[in-house]
Amino acid sequence: MDTSLEKETMRRVAWRLVPFICLLYFIAFIDRVNIGFAALTMNKDLGFSSAVFGFGAGIFFFGYFLFEVPSNIVLHRVGARIWIARVMITWGLISGAFAFVRGEYTFYGLRFLLGAAEAGFFPGIILYLTYWFPARYRAGVVSLFMAAAPISVVIGSPLSSALLGMEGVLGLHGWQWMFLIEAVPAVLLGVVVLVYMTDRPEKAAWLADNQRAWLVAEMNREHAQKAVAAKDGAGHGILAGMADIRVLALALIYFGTSAGLYTLGIWAPQIIKGFGLSTLEVGFLNAVPPTLAIIAMVLWARHSDRTGERTWHVVIACLVAALGLMLAGGAGSTMAVVAALTLVNCGISAAKPPLWAMPTLFLSGQAAAVGIATINSIGNLGGFVGPWAIGWIKDRTGSFTGGLMVVAGFLVLSAVLTLAVARAGRRRGAANAVAH
Repeated sequence: MDTSLEKETMRRVAWRLVPFICLLYFIAFIDRVNIGFAALTMNKDLGFSSAVFGFGAGIFFFGYFLFEVPSNIVLHRVGARIWIARVMITWGLISGAFAFVRGEYTFYGLRFLLGAAEAGFFPGIILYLTYWFPARYRAGVVSLFMAAAPISVVIGSPLSSALLGMEGVLGLHGWQWMFLIEAVPAVLLGVVVLVYMTDRPEKAAWLADNQRAWLVAEMNREHAQKAVAAKDGAGHGILAGMADIRVLALALIYFGTSAGLYTLGIWAPQIIKGFGLSTLEVGFLNAVPPTLAIIAMVLWARHSDRTGERTWHVVIACLVAALGLMLAGGAGSTMAVVAALTLVNCGISAAKPPLWAMPTLFLSGQAAAVGIATINSIGNLGGFVGPWAIGWIKDRTGSFTGGLMVVAGFLVLSAVLTLAVARAGRRRGAANAVAH
């Protein structure tokens, strides 16, 4: 094997694709969770209770759930370039429409539509990366892609809090300006996707001929290996991707991490503000935990790739996040809650890259498109349950503590299920070895 050719090719592919898809996810995540900052003033303006806000913030994931699998099937068939552009333009327009919310039902409706519009983006990118990066590179690449989520919080927190300061400009509330301004990049980048993104390595005119030939051959070889392995496990068809027990188990694991992630994105600003801080102070303090999480995610994913170990990298990270949530529930000062939220951010961010490296080891073709979307769509329902539970419990107890403990329980369950999946995988491997 010409290792110099491999390194040069993968370096060029990484520099061409990864910064761009990180930018796309950065914008996506801002538009997905900026509702958490809007709530600092919007809830009072519109008369929303914690339960109403928590339900509306979470209903996004019902739209996501219903349209995720169909969206990824379409992407696999028509190509990432056209479909990702469609996703971005529609979600940008809907996100901007939040400036015109007038009550709880328009709030619920737009959150549902935003989820439907954005469905397919994240699993579509995960699928897209399987076209370009061999399995041994994926956890590291996924970690760089997913680092865009905490980066968006780092930059988006002070930006969103600053935009809330535009209260009264041209007769609009600050939260209305926030939605309008932060929606524009999604629409513009959707147009750029049509020009910049390349669907498959075979079409990569920006690679040298020998680089393109090596990458196409390498990805075809990996696909052929999965086809052989599929005889003992998951297949390549649509039903195979949905019915594989490993896919369903990974979806439940992802459920816990999603509950934790969106608890942070939607409720962390209000948890921090509960210590009597100004909106601008909340914005800057809310940026601290994800800053450290970026470092933890990249280092943890690289260690996972270097060792080839996935299971314990997910388990340990989930348990760290659960511990952070429990500490946040009992925090008695601003610094204590920020420290606890840092643990949560680091744990959840670190768990995701090795977790997303798992399904691509046994799925390919349409089964990969459907399996990845199934994991993401079912798993992301945790993004509804977590925020909703916190809002519902807070209305009844006046405290975030009970809801945070519930979400911590989901993360502990994710850790246990990860160990169970690994054990079942070892049994399957041993049985196949005996059979052959």
